[in-house]
Amino acid sequence: MPRGRPREFDIDQALDRALRVFWRKGYEGATLPELTRAMGINRPSLYAAFGSKEELFRQALDRYAEGPAGYLGEAMGEPTARAVAERLLDGTIEVVTDRRNPRGCLLVQGALACGETAESIRRELAARRLAGEAAIRKRFERAIADGDLPGDSDPADLARYIVAVMQGIAVQAASGANRAELRQVAALALRAWPN
Repeated sequence: MPRGRPREFDIDQALDRALRVFWRKGYEGATLPELTRAMGINRPSLYAAFGSKEELFRQALDRYAEGPAGYLGEAMGEPTARAVAERLLDGTIEVVTDRRNPRGCLLVQGALACGETAESIRRELAARRLAGEAAIRKRFERAIADGDLPGDSDPADLARYIVAVMQGIAVQAASGANRAELRQVAALALRAWPN
């Protein structure tokens, strides 16, 4: 049985490169020529390996969650709710100001402004942001049950608050704020943390 030609590129490396383009340009801003050039492949190879630009973007989002944004999952294992909040804010600052990364957050900036053809991508990013917020809320619910947070704390409000600060940090970084400035923002945000 005849088989097609074997892939002549490293699919993981190509995906990493596509992630960088999407992170810098957003979904709609990343053109197929830019993506294929960065990935070192041609358009038919992109379609054969990833299916479509939309599917490539979803795979890049997964890669982002496992790599640069991996601190989100790690933060959930911190022993206290305050340590979770600190780790989330610190992790956000580290990722969005790391000189090796594009500035800002892919989940925040990836499709904030998009046309109707990218509506499914906008919804996908919103769903992923909400899933992250839900995971934080569940962790704070556990903190209340464990007596780590006051019983009258609202875990949904606390999760929304931390996520809003994280997203604000990402937007500030994309606008040029430096690490020291963003650490001041995080320190101020943590002053409002329930004792």
